[in-house]
Amino acid sequence: MSLLDWIVLICTLTVIILYGIWKSRGKQNMESYFLGNQSMPWYIVLLSIIGTQASAITFISAPGQAYTDGMRFVQYYFGLPLAMVVLCITFVPIFHKLKVYTAYEFLEKRFDLKTRTLTSFLFLIQRGLSTGISICAPSIILSSLLGWNLYWTNMIMGGLLIIYTVAGGTRAVAYTQTFQLAIIFGGMFLAGWSVVHLLPPDVGFREALQVSGKMDKLNVIVTKFDWKDKYNIWSGVIGGFFLALSYFGTDQSQVGRYLTARSVRESRLGLLINGLVKVPMQFLILLIGALVFVFYLYFRAPIFFNQAQLERVHKTAHGPELQQLEARYDALSVVKQQQVKTLAAALEAKDESRATVARQALQQTDDQALAVRGQALQVIKTADPVADTNDTNYIFLHFVVNSLPRGLVGLLIAIIFLAAWGSIAAALNSLASTTVIDVYKRLYNEHASPDHYLKISKLWTLIWGVFSIVVAQFASGLGSLIEVVNVLGSWFYGVTLGIFMVAFYLKKVGGTATFWAAIVGEAMVLLIYWKGNVSFLWLNAIGCLLVVILAWIFQLACRKEALPAIE
Repeated sequence: MSLLDWIVLICTLTVIILYGIWKSRGKQNMESYFLGNQSMPWYIVLLSIIGTQASAITFISAPGQAYTDGMRFVQYYFGLPLAMVVLCITFVPIFHKLKVYTAYEFLEKRFDLKTRTLTSFLFLIQRGLSTGISICAPSIILSSLLGWNLYWTNMIMGGLLIIYTVAGGTRAVAYTQTFQLAIIFGGMFLAGWSVVHLLPPDVGFREALQVSGKMDKLNVIVTKFDWKDKYNIWSGVIGGFFLALSYFGTDQSQVGRYLTARSVRESRLGLLINGLVKVPMQFLILLIGALVFVFYLYFRAPIFFNQAQLERVHKTAHGPELQQLEARYDALSVVKQQQVKTLAAALEAKDESRATVARQALQQTDDQALAVRGQALQVIKTADPVADTNDTNYIFLHFVVNSLPRGLVGLLIAIIFLAAWGSIAAALNSLASTTVIDVYKRLYNEHASPDHYLKISKLWTLIWGVFSIVVAQFASGLGSLIEVVNVLGSWFYGVTLGIFMVAFYLKKVGGTATFWAAIVGEAMVLLIYWKGNVSFLWLNAIGCLLVVILAWIFQLACRKEALPAIE
């Protein structure tokens, strides 16, 4: 990076840290630390929800996902608006009425301590590991593209945000997320504009969309039903609904965001507007990836986007073989550059028959290039058996580092840090709140002073921060990171949601039946995933339905329990 890029990067990160510390000033107690004294307006709640959900993985991996697989990933979010409506009707008023710190307190009031503890434990496992991946994801890519040491990048990525997260709690998290999102969306808009601006003079936004559509990168809707297909409208609406309902309704990292609202109405408003803006927001992020695909039709694309890995292979005995494949790939790139111009001219002239022929020729050449690339991946794997040959996460940042002007590169790198910080800070705050409220205070020390609980809360925020950094140091080679995080969540979210569904809607089912239904259901979900029978999105619906059905069966099979009343 240039000196200007470093100045932009350092200044942006410094301003965010100082802003977070400034927002954390004033006297604190546990309620202000975890709930912000329930004083947040709806728009801060909304931006905090988006900032928690939209991690660095979203901005790094989603454009690469569209580049390689088209925009069908957006269907993953189609169930989210409906989930927001269900949350506003059922979850939000109950959580606010009970004045809980965490979602899992409700489960002890409805069931018993063991069910509350089990659900808290499932959350801590899933969110603790996911937070480590959220640190690791941008660190791997930045370290590879910029030559930074991976371990120090993890330390900086996780360590700097711990400063204001430990100091300020949920208030600092919410307000810094708002500031961060303003910078992030501004930077992503500039990146999208730059992609189009860098195309040849006779190719504008409309022409780029036409070419992208002809090359099947604007495949937003896929209607064919397939259990194993990760992204179609059926898995998106049904599986995505259950995933969103579980994530926003039972994951403390999100529940903690809207519990800070000053009223039920403000919580509902934040959630409903999130349901309306999330799909178009994700659509636009994916669209950047589709435009980057067009950019690399007009200009040379590397055979493999992880340049650091390529350089390592070049230094081995397999280097000459890789060079030959790169030469063939580059020759095909030259052919594609001519063919895409022919396609664009046919589309501009609205000559459908000529456009069809040009598109088929371009697709054939692109398929040949992919075949050569496949051979190169085999060479990379042979030269380095532990190498990750999935470079989806490197595509967008390769474009940023190698194509954007000075200053904007530094801003985009800062955006990666800020997006990571927004989601990680909220995760650390939720991990600490669950540990302190559901484990430490409930099981070990119920009668300590408010000052003691505040100190313990800050200590556990720090501990979970260090834990996540340690996980990040061991997490690499996981493929498309935006998928990895969602797969990990899908292992647990459906079962957790099932527990809450029983609590809300099956009033005659008690804690013991629900507890064992969750244990058996979780084992079955992991077995189904291991067997590879269905796409991961369906695990959310399967896990939820398994717990509901098993809990009902177990309750019928055992004696009825005395259920605690909820006042």
